[in-house]
Amino acid sequence: MRIAYFTDTYLPQINGVTNTLSRLAAFMDQKGIENMIFAPAANSYSYQTMVDTSFSIRFFLYPECRLSIPNPYRIGKLLAQFQPDLIHCYTQFNMGLIGLNYSRNHGIPVVASYTTNFDQYLDYYSLPFMKKFVWDYHKWFHNQCLVNYAPSRDTVSILQDKGINNVALWSRGVDTELYNPLKRREDLRQEWNASEKIVLLYVGRIAAEKNLQLLIDSYRILQAQFGDSIHLVLTGDGPLLNVLQQEGLSNVTFTGYKTGEELAQVYASADIFAFPSTTETFGNVVLEAMASGLPVVGFAAGGVKEIIHDGANGLLCSNLNQKEFVHASKEMIQQSGLRSVLSNGARQYALTKSWNSIFSALLDSYQKVIENNQRWRKSA
Repeated sequence: MRIAYFTDTYLPQINGVTNTLSRLAAFMDQKGIENMIFAPAANSYSYQTMVDTSFSIRFFLYPECRLSIPNPYRIGKLLAQFQPDLIHCYTQFNMGLIGLNYSRNHGIPVVASYTTNFDQYLDYYSLPFMKKFVWDYHKWFHNQCLVNYAPSRDTVSILQDKGINNVALWSRGVDTELYNPLKRREDLRQEWNASEKIVLLYVGRIAAEKNLQLLIDSYRILQAQFGDSIHLVLTGDGPLLNVLQQEGLSNVTFTGYKTGEELAQVYASADIFAFPSTTETFGNVVLEAMASGLPVVGFAAGGVKEIIHDGANGLLCSNLNQKEFVHASKEMIQQSGLRSVLSNGARQYALTKSWNSIFSALLDSYQKVIENNQRWRKSA
């Protein structure tokens, strides 16, 4: 089996898509399954797997992300040499269009992943008038694919309601060795000036669509009650970083962009994961936090509501209800026993989400798609 992947985001950029796809490529290599990734060019980065990069420009909504300007002729020659049995599009944009068109022209089965709720993001960038166009385009793209993988039941339902066919649930896993409570570092807490404090943590893009203003406003309310006994850590980068840094917040640390072992230590050194986003198709950072032993406060929205089991591994709040978000955070801050129970529940839940089982299920799906396509071509 040979698989060609098309994506508009890949290493060294770190996000849910690149995390999943890079791990998937490594899994395929271990299984002896040839795979090739077509991705945007990145400066001075050495790949461990077979990756072809195309010229790219900055994406206006995500300046830290790249938008590929691929050469169809050059990529077509590479695909003719590689001879994939299946094409998997991780994007509906430029690179995905190359993969989709090649599959149609050469009779190769194609599947796709839906990973980002772009229509919800448009509200945060004053572009709601584009929603219909976005969904019409998604429908056109995905209904040409034999399977469309969605990371949560909520996303499956949304896609089906929008008229997208052949939607299948394909969830996400977490590396429980990397993200581990044992990575907790007291010297890191001292660096934050939070040794004896309850540390609330947010990890993710520092951007409007992550609903960070609600988190900041909630933290101000909590500070009015708990004063210097609590501390907020924000880990990530994005367009709102400078804005938030200039607000003059006390007992707040901005760590910047962290990956790998450094990120694992940040997670494990906190006490509560406070996640205000309502636009997640899954919520990889929530699962990483749980693997690190952090109880989570979050909203019953998107993929997050399927990860947080209220009272078992976190506290779930009504969508965008700031009063509930503050109350749940207060409960965790005040009750060490509750934090301990939820922390243990979070770690135990994460231990059931191994990447091997997630990728094995995808591999089985690939095999079925290829076999069904072969039967269809023989009968045609």
